[in-house]
Amino acid sequence: MHIVITGSLGNIGKPLTQDLLQQGHRVTVISTNPEKQQDIAALGAKAAIGKLEDVDFLTKTLERADALFAMEPPNFGAPDHIEYYSTIARSYVAAVNAAGVNRIVHLSSWGAHLENGTGFITGSYHAEQIINTLNEVAVTHLRPGSFFTNLYSFVGMIKHAGFIGANYGGDDKVVMVHPRDIATVAAEELVKKESDLVRYVASVDITASAAAKAIGAAIGKPDLQWVTLSDEQVTKALLERGMQPFQVTPLVELGAAIHSGAMRSDYDLHPPKEMGRTTIEEFAKEFSAAF
Repeated sequence: MHIVITGSLGNIGKPLTQDLLQQGHRVTVISTNPEKQQDIAALGAKAAIGKLEDVDFLTKTLERADALFAMEPPNFGAPDHIEYYSTIARSYVAAVNAAGVNRIVHLSSWGAHLENGTGFITGSYHAEQIINTLNEVAVTHLRPGSFFTNLYSFVGMIKHAGFIGANYGGDDKVVMVHPRDIATVAAEELVKKESDLVRYVASVDITASAAAKAIGAAIGKPDLQWVTLSDEQVTKALLERGMQPFQVTPLVELGAAIHSGAMRSDYDLHPPKEMGRTTIEEFAKEFSAAF
């Protein structure tokens, strides 16, 4: 098969590319960065350098492709995250229709079943709705939990404050996933002719306190706590760090949705049949190496 991957050689894109190449597929990797061309070629894949918003570029790249792994790369600098996600999703729809691709696996998120109240994840909701307008195309939305790698954002807080703090924590249960486990599921789905419309992806489903305990054990801080702060406390802290209100508001809303359980309400009805291979203890070793 000829499979096109978006997301360059990121935390998902690189292992996904390697997995598909090992299976004998022909892979084209889309990147906006010309400097990635050599790295992509070194893996044995073809590089396509351009912007996902460019329908003509995307259509040309998808010509004679059998499947597309589609994602909206994070862009916290976009003033309107819903429009950002929607623009790229509309580009995918136009290019897939024009090129005649009949299989698309879209990277969405847990919480994407909700139209509002989930901060940045509302962008994934709108992207799903747009991609669902495709006709005669087998579509699957992967809805992973919170990335393990998001925990790296707490390194500074742990070093300076001695705890993890957010407007969710403690006994709040959080669905977490390693990007490698997402890549494994994506590789599996891309070679299918059809599948379920939605597939959740998770490595662990644990409390924030349990995650903190595992991280703490790995970094030599066995008493590390994950403290639940108020929305107001988090808002103030993020603004003081220099973030803009259009960035802070959806982050706080996302945390509140995790705290209330809204983010996981559909996940609990359709949990994955199998969890990913990576445990929190295994990721904690990776965290420790970067700490």
